[in-house]
Amino acid sequence: MIPPLADLIDSARVVALPMHSRFRGVDTREALLFEGPQGWAEFSPFTEYEDAEAATWLAAAIDFAWNVQPEPLRDRIGVNATVPAIDAALVPELLARFAGCRTAKVKVAEPGQSLADDVSRIRAVREVMGPEGRIRIDANGAWNVDEAERAVHALNEFDLEYVEQPCATVPELAELRQRVKYLGIPVAADESVRKSSDPLAVARARAADLLVIKAQPLGGVRHALQIVTAAGLPVVVSSALDTAIGLSQGAALAAALPTLEFDCGLGTSSLFLDDVADLRPVDGSIPVGRLTPDPAALTRLAASDERREWWVARLARCHYELAAAAR
Repeated sequence: MIPPLADLIDSARVVALPMHSRFRGVDTREALLFEGPQGWAEFSPFTEYEDAEAATWLAAAIDFAWNVQPEPLRDRIGVNATVPAIDAALVPELLARFAGCRTAKVKVAEPGQSLADDVSRIRAVREVMGPEGRIRIDANGAWNVDEAERAVHALNEFDLEYVEQPCATVPELAELRQRVKYLGIPVAADESVRKSSDPLAVARARAADLLVIKAQPLGGVRHALQIVTAAGLPVVVSSALDTAIGLSQGAALAAALPTLEFDCGLGTSSLFLDDVADLRPVDGSIPVGRLTPDPAALTRLAASDERREWWVARLARCHYELAAAAR
């Protein structure tokens, strides 16, 4: 069921969360929050996404706010620290904000940076975390196969847990996986799942060893669980730089998985200077459960009137997309 647009707009609050460091090209993360019968939900597709893709994110938010979610199988979720493409000297200060996290995901292949920058950043992470820490890297599909192979060899000394979306396409992932298989470094797929019209293609092609799944881009917890079941691969639940409300939806997804072998990318509230609720990691994990935004935080983090109008107009267009598809 798709609720009337007026029901979404009635409680809609648009927020702008400032960040400690620039991440994914932004210094401030905007999101639209609304409340339904089951609680608060988040609609925050990145601004460059077209309405057809963004509508899937709205479907996820509606499902979370209006429907009872799958029964949780665990009450806390282990999470990783997330390291943006920052200077190596800033790594210790950043990791200190992820209390107790034993795993770090490090962004690499940043435009304008070199492989040497990636090596320096990851070396700094290893020095802080020690030999028992787990390090995974995320290239967001920026490398071709040869570049990715070279990077994996250069970073192999740091005992990588896995490399996430090193290349953009499924055939490239499959080729790279074969090239680096002897090193024992798994390949994970993210964009090849959440931005694909066929999220199971990467599993059928045996192009990845595990999947990174996100509740919002995959249409919600229940639809994401269906994809996991059909893919038959281990998964890591991650966020799309969500507010605490969106992270609570990700935690609901992680809590409902039959098995959860990896720490999840749901500790990203620590990247914000401020958030609508507190869901920063404690002892390397976050709790499972619905959150209600702090009214004072909604006020101090409120986006400008112009940005609110932009988000509400986007909400209306995506609502129309969902309603048209349901007819």
